[in-house]
Amino acid sequence: MDKPKSIDEYISGFPKDRQALLEQIRTTIKKAVPFAEEAISYGMPAFKFNSVSVWFAAYKNHIGLYPMYGMEKFRDEMEIYKGKGTKDTLQFPYDKPLPLELIARLVKYKFEKP
Repeated sequence: MDKPKSIDEYISGFPKDRQALLEQIRTTIKKAVPFAEEAISYGMPAFKFNSVSVWFAAYKNHIGLYPMYGMEKFRDEMEIYKGKGTKDTLQFPYDKPLPLELIARLVKYKFEKP
């Protein structure tokens, strides 16, 4: 399978239920940081602005959000989403509601922090 060239192409490669979740994350990020540009980077959907990037990707059991380092302000809220053995990745299991409000605040802070 060829690597996706757009976020639309990436999302379309998943089952409908996963597509809906990926679109929710995409829309949440777009609303939080409308100035960021969509891209595919490292084979994953990404939002970029200046030297800041955030990626998300679908896996067998969860959707990952990367990188979330430098986010000490949100440490307690992020703790339940930390992946095993990861420092800067959040994992959102498919069987739990997406924390869209938290995702919006994290991404906005990451792109706008001093």
